[in-house]
Amino acid sequence: MIKSCATIALVPQIKYGPWIYWNDLESAMKKASDLGFDAIELFTPASDTIGIEELKGLLAKYKLELVALGTGAGKVIHGLTLTDPDPEIRKKAISFISDMISFGATFGAPAIIGSMQGNVLAGNDREKTLSWLAEALEILGEKAEKAGTFLIYEPLNRYETNLFNTLNAGVKFLESLKTKNVKLLADLFHMNIEEADLAQSITDASSHINHIHFADSNRKAIGLGHTEMESVARAIQSINYSGYISAEAFPEPSSDEAALQTIQSFKKYFR
Repeated sequence: MIKSCATIALVPQIKYGPWIYWNDLESAMKKASDLGFDAIELFTPASDTIGIEELKGLLAKYKLELVALGTGAGKVIHGLTLTDPDPEIRKKAISFISDMISFGATFGAPAIIGSMQGNVLAGNDREKTLSWLAEALEILGEKAEKAGTFLIYEPLNRYETNLFNTLNAGVKFLESLKTKNVKLLADLFHMNIEEADLAQSITDASSHINHIHFADSNRKAIGLGHTEMESVARAIQSINYSGYISAEAFPEPSSDEAALQTIQSFKKYFR
C-alpha cells in the first residue's frame, strides 16, 4: 500500500526551503499524526542531531515511521559533495553520508543523496567527475547494504546539478554500478522541469524507483500548481509502487495549510 509522508527540517542554518514542517520536531510529528500522515522524512544537520531513543519514543507516541533522511546539510553547512576535485573533501562527504546511513538504518530508513552529489565544476572533466560519484555510490551502497537498508539517489533539475537531470539518465548510471543497492528517487518538482512526460518516465524507470517526492510545478503542495496529477498517479499505481509519497514542498501559504493540502491531495489520488 502506498503511504503518506511529511517532511521536517531541523537545520537552524536554513530559514526557508521545500520542507513542510520546521524546527520543532515533536510539534511537527503531532501535527502530521493528527492529519493522518503515515510517516516522516527528516532533514537534519548531522546524524546525531536527535538521540535514537528519543526519536523511537516520539515515533511510537505519534504512530509514525521514519522513512528517509536527507543529507543535504553536508553541502549546505560543510560544503561537502561527492564530486569535489579535492579527495579529502570527497572523503569527508562519504563519511558524513555514511554516518547518516548508520543512524537511519536503526529505523530502516535510507539516506537520500540529492545536493551532495555535486556538479562537474568549470575546468573539470565530466567522465572523471562521474567516476568520483560512482566510486562514492559503490562505497555507500555497500555500507547501506551491510546496515540492512539501501541508498537513494535523486536526479535534480539542471539549475541544481549538471550530472543527471532525468530518471532515465539516473537509471543508466545506476545500472553501470556494481552495487544494486542504490535506488532512485522520483521528485515531481524536478521532473516537471526536465521530463517530457512525467507518467511515462515513471513507468520506464519503475524497477528502480523506491521513493517519491510529492510537490507541484511551483514546489508548493500538490494542487497549488499546474502539475497534471491524474496521469502521474495512475502511473505510480500501475507500477505497483508500495513505498512512500513524501511531501518535499514549500510551507506555503503556511506549514499547516501546506500539510493539509498535501494530505488531501494524497487521499484524492492514492486512497
